[in-house]
Amino acid sequence: MKIKHIRYGPGHRPTPRRGRARAVVAVIATALGLAACAHEPVESAAPSDAVRAAVAASDRSEADRKTDLRRRPELLLAFTGAAPGMKVLDVGAGAGYSTELLARVVGDGGVVYGQDAPGAAMGRAAAAFGERLKKPVMRNVVRVQRDFDDPVPPEASGLDLITVLFAYHDTAYMAVDRAAMRRRLYDALKPGGVLVVADHAARPGDGTSVAKSLHRIEEYVVVHEFESTGFRLAALGDFLRHPEDPRDVIVFRAEKPVDEFVLKFVKPPN
Repeated sequence: MKIKHIRYGPGHRPTPRRGRARAVVAVIATALGLAACAHEPVESAAPSDAVRAAVAASDRSEADRKTDLRRRPELLLAFTGAAPGMKVLDVGAGAGYSTELLARVVGDGGVVYGQDAPGAAMGRAAAAFGERLKKPVMRNVVRVQRDFDDPVPPEASGLDLITVLFAYHDTAYMAVDRAAMRRRLYDALKPGGVLVVADHAARPGDGTSVAKSLHRIEEYVVVHEFESTGFRLAALGDFLRHPEDPRDVIVFRAEKPVDEFVLKFVKPPN
């Protein structure tokens, strides 16, 4: 697996596709790109024994194994740097697919906080997460039902790792103060800690405008928002990229594999 440090600049400026609104988005995105940093490419290590064991565990459900085919969890977990003993927050945990994998990797010496917003809108996922919690492997998981504006429980400080996997786009159309959310995540992460965002890619210039209609978000916007909070963009994982995806259809009905970006941010050391 390759991890490429991302380069945003004039050569990556979004181009407008239609209408005045798109043109405005493109102009703003271009301005942001001129201020972004350049990074050199690096290689990642192979998945650790803990990661391989977590994915290969015989007691994982068949439904989760089917999800593995598109999520490529060995590569994703290796990219996050998850390891035994870590203290992790999984934001937007949903039904708990990623939360369980993280719990398996960190083991009994670690802890995983699986967060999602309370309320009827999350009812089905919340019920599935509740059922998943009955599994012995979830004994090191703490269920967190808090609004996205303030997703971190008081006891979850000095975190080693935060994951926001295929959930950040949802906060763009929900009644969420994303800036407040990102500040809370920044404060909860230890210096040098890692935050990983994976999401469904929108077209250049789309920004957050298709977050509800297509369940996609523009990668460029995610980078800017997290860097503006103080995070440093460290690496880009290309293992979920699908350039054949036109990125103009809702992800649940896409006939081709969905193009997805994976971004690694680091909280700078004090």
